[in-house]
Amino acid sequence: MPGPTSAPHGRPSARYARAFAAAIVAAAALITAANAGPARATEPVQTSVQGVPGQGR
Repeated sequence: MPGPTSAPHGRPSARYARAFAAAIVAAAALITAANAGPARATEPVQTSVQGVPGQGR
């Protein structure tokens, strides 16, 4: 009767498929977060164009 082998008798490809799917989800989350852009301020800051050299009179 042969002894146990180093590889399990189950389907190791299922484990690799889960790991690959998790890596794809993690990469998609990082790409989405990187492309989200900066958060917007609740109140916009008002700027003035007065006193800018080269404009006006």
